[in-house]
Amino acid sequence: MKNNIYVSVSTDPIKEYQKVVEYAKSLQGIADLIHCDVKDGVFVSSKNFDAGLTRNINQNCLTMLDVHLMCSEPLKMIDDYLKAGANIVTIHYEAFEDKNDIVLALNKLKDAKALAGLAIKPETEIKEIKMFLHDFDIILVLGVQPGASGQKFIPSALDKIKLLDEIREKNDFKFKIEVDGGVSVDNAQELISAGADILVSGSFIYKAQDRQAAINSLKGR
Repeated sequence: MKNNIYVSVSTDPIKEYQKVVEYAKSLQGIADLIHCDVKDGVFVSSKNFDAGLTRNINQNCLTMLDVHLMCSEPLKMIDDYLKAGANIVTIHYEAFEDKNDIVLALNKLKDAKALAGLAIKPETEIKEIKMFLHDFDIILVLGVQPGASGQKFIPSALDKIKLLDEIREKNDFKFKIEVDGGVSVDNAQELISAGADILVSGSFIYKAQDRQAAINSLKGR
């Protein structure tokens, strides 16, 4: 079992603003990261809280904030989330009509000393993002269609994780592989063996009676 597996606990299962902040506070010292799912109602059909919630979490919690922008115009939103206290900002490859703008977004994140993530939907192939792998800190593989919590993991995502790990090893790239969607104790060890470094979990941890034990179980402890 490889070391340094991180669990990023998603706020997505909670729909009430103040309860999200309370949940994040309760995870301090337990979760490695708080995964703030941001949905604009355009890139995905549902819509949730804005950068104000991320700021509120940051003001009430010392855990690193892992912001996932499931949004149609991420380049316009990055500054708001950096100011709100995001430590990681992940943008979606599919959200950019002009792929050159991905470099602009990357530079904006690097200039702010934040970690830069690039996410792909289940239908996007690794070959489409190969040119960006050297520069991003995190590559996020979605194991479900974005937009709703509690979906089952799509098996083809496992092949993407394995391919990313092979590319990383062959080229001595430094990016971490993050997996979001359908992660549970049933598949966590398989994901880690395939090359995953960061496991995003929403419903599995939120519903657990003992959340520390649930996080440990994902790490194989």
